[in-house]
Amino acid sequence: MLITRLLSMAGSKPRTVLLAFMAVSCFASMWISNVAAPALCFTLIRPILRRLPARASFAPCLILGIALAANIGGQSSPISSPENLIAIEFMDPQLDWANWFAVALPVSITSITLIWLLLLVSYYGDGEIEIRAIRPTRESFTLKQCWVVVVCLVTIGLRCAEHQIEDTIGDVAIIAIVPGVVVSSDDFEQFAWTIVFLAMSGIALGNGVKSSGLMDTMDGAIHRTLEGRTLYCVVVMLSVAVLIVSTFISHTIASILLVPIAQQVGKGLPGGHSNIFIFLTGLVCSTGMGMPVSGFPNQLAVAQEDDLGQVYLTNINFLKNGIPASIIATLSHQLWGTCSCWRSGECTPRVFVVWRDADFSLDTL
Repeated sequence: MLITRLLSMAGSKPRTVLLAFMAVSCFASMWISNVAAPALCFTLIRPILRRLPARASFAPCLILGIALAANIGGQSSPISSPENLIAIEFMDPQLDWANWFAVALPVSITSITLIWLLLLVSYYGDGEIEIRAIRPTRESFTLKQCWVVVVCLVTIGLRCAEHQIEDTIGDVAIIAIVPGVVVSSDDFEQFAWTIVFLAMSGIALGNGVKSSGLMDTMDGAIHRTLEGRTLYCVVVMLSVAVLIVSTFISHTIASILLVPIAQQVGKGLPGGHSNIFIFLTGLVCSTGMGMPVSGFPNQLAVAQEDDLGQVYLTNINFLKNGIPASIIATLSHQLWGTCSCWRSGECTPRVFVVWRDADFSLDTL
């Protein structure tokens, strides 16, 4: 109901419809994961795709926009993708929701806006097409729906303040009980437990790599490569490496392999910057979007077909738009890091996150 009401305000212009669906895809990915969100959005655009002229370029543009936005949404909240859960598990101390949002939301908003402009330039030519506006549901909010909204907002608020209230409520895992007041047994049984198992298996695999001695071998090779370089230079090099790996394999597998390595690299540098590199790795894993196999949203997008069984997207669409989008999203991380240093009067950009006094906090350097 909420999604259809938001989309009904997009009007009939292709550019606004594209931006609206990208925003919905990104926002939904934050809360229902970037696996379920694109599937939901692709269902909503079916009537729009059927009414478009044959070979209209807006069709692949819209599908690709939803997929790319869902990938960006995968970095926007701690629960939006398995790679974020893996990253948080390796952090010490673990990052709370408020600090995650403080970094991820500006990066995501910047990335979505720039990718939207990229798609408009790439698929320019359907400017005269009028999209039939989506009609909002006429049903009013029920008492149950209002109760669900209240519980969700309370849960998010508790998650954002979990470190501040930990001494009062005990273990923060107790917050997970709050949504239980609106979850039925059927909802619990239909939950995507495979995502939880995949995330936790990533932790186990990372520990296996560490105990086997492979981590020490890779750590030595990486340290020889990074020796004598500044912290910001290491951040840039790590971003590029993570982006390349996550483009050719799934984002979750990339985080399983790279987060433990990032942890060891951080521990080996003066000052102990493990959380910086773990956080950065978790974020950049979601920005690999240059291939159809780069994450579930891309895999779902490339499978979309018209009524005649013809696919809307090809590998060329991803190479032409996914690779620039990946670079844009990765540069957004560097942009916000640089801006934080400039605000503090520093001419040399360093990094946008610092941990001080053993606590994770966001400060400008």
